[in-house]
Amino acid sequence: MNEVKLNDHIIFGGNSPCVLIAGPCLIESKQLIDETAAALKEITGKLNMPFVFKASFDKANRSSIFSDRGPGIEHGLEMLAYVKEKYSIPVTSDIHEPYQAELAGEVLDIIQIPAFLCRQTDLLVAAAKTGKIVNVKKGQFIAPWDMKNVVVKLRESGTEKILLTERGTTFGYNQLIVDMRSLPIMQELGVPVVFDATHSVQIPGGQGTTTGGNREYVPVLARAAAAVGMDALFAEVHPDPDHAMSDGPNMVRLDQLESMLKQVKVIDQIVKGGV
Repeated sequence: MNEVKLNDHIIFGGNSPCVLIAGPCLIESKQLIDETAAALKEITGKLNMPFVFKASFDKANRSSIFSDRGPGIEHGLEMLAYVKEKYSIPVTSDIHEPYQAELAGEVLDIIQIPAFLCRQTDLLVAAAKTGKIVNVKKGQFIAPWDMKNVVVKLRESGTEKILLTERGTTFGYNQLIVDMRSLPIMQELGVPVVFDATHSVQIPGGQGTTTGGNREYVPVLARAAAAVGMDALFAEVHPDPDHAMSDGPNMVRLDQLESMLKQVKVIDQIVKGGV
């Protein structure tokens, strides 16, 4: 597997420690991401866990046209740049159109491609050309072995800085399941693999005009993915998920994150020979 190095402290792949990619689903306000980033840095510092802050500046794939989408790319990137500088942490967010890649690349350390858009060639090419790490979420409709074509698109576009993320597979209506085999299968493509524990417990469209979820299963799946050998854990967290503007039902409460990470870290160390 190719290791992907973000900096001297954050390396994805190999026997490197599991990296946490976490933050609120949506940039609801500067205050929210400021407070959440501060808390996450404190938690991961205590656990000595590599950390990348995540929040979306635009949720372009909301269930309803009336749902909150976020502050937009310019204002959103300004707030992410603020968090990045204030707390000296790398940041990531998702893009939805090729023109956004260059702007996002000026701020983001990792450019995320949403699952629904993982096959969009122009979007992948634009992301690759930024020179930043590109994290592609596996579509809910794609087999893990078919992500080979996504990896080839990125490599042919000039980058080896590739991460793939497992986030569940559509199972009937409004349900997702996780096949843990998908992690080693995608790792066999020569890239580090992230496990998205919170989107994997979504119930897409399950509340009519919004997405439902079962956040109580997030720790269960996170522990399982650590046992399989994930390279990074993706988790959306919020101080008050029940009142969040996006993905509340599947986000982890900020005050419950540390206990989950302690368990994940122990399993990760065992799997990677650190204990």
